[in-house]
Amino acid sequence: MKKGKRYAEAAKLVDSAKLYEAKEALDLIEKMPKAKFDETVELHVKLGVDSKHADQQVRGTVVLPNGTGKSLRVLVFAKGEKAKEAEAAGADFVGAEELVPKIEKENWFDYDVIVATPDMMGVVGRLGKVLGPKGLMPNPKSGTVTMDVTKAVSEIKSGKVEYRLDKTNIIHLGIGKVSFGTEKLAENYQTIIDAIIKAKPAAAKGQYIKSVALTTTMGPSIYINQK
Repeated sequence: MKKGKRYAEAAKLVDSAKLYEAKEALDLIEKMPKAKFDETVELHVKLGVDSKHADQQVRGTVVLPNGTGKSLRVLVFAKGEKAKEAEAAGADFVGAEELVPKIEKENWFDYDVIVATPDMMGVVGRLGKVLGPKGLMPNPKSGTVTMDVTKAVSEIKSGKVEYRLDKTNIIHLGIGKVSFGTEKLAENYQTIIDAIIKAKPAAAKGQYIKSVALTTTMGPSIYINQK
């Protein structure tokens, strides 16, 4: 794939043979030629684990101190008082069984995260084949199956992100927008790195963090010196 002129200009600023400190890398990102939109700063962490083994999974959630710069739309499956709580907390959509045909037959996906109370999981489970492949199924591990819908919705709205390994044992995550500046991005970076280190499985052997790279949506990768 041919890279554009702006990418080439940005790449000139990066020494591909060097491992940068995180702040140094974020300073470089600030100096790069800007795109026509506010690019996301992406973090890519390769781990020395094997995600095929259940005891080597790395997955969790963390609230980024400065948010992600993206406003997430939240759908809550709940009834009665819990539905009222979800609405009061700022959920974009709240409903129950009546949403099943809308999602199944009308292909309705105008939301980014689904939260459900435990009693609604029987209903949500019927949508597994549709929601699963899109990574939208609520999960107790990510705090999206809970009776505390107020907390769940508030955290998601304030910058809670989920991190998990892909099939190649890499975690990919947006940590904010270029417009945040070095200081705010550095805080978000450290928060997520600390969470990943804390989530190290007991079964993991050898070097845990193999490589860390920061990049923008359309920019070159900058490799980080992460001990």
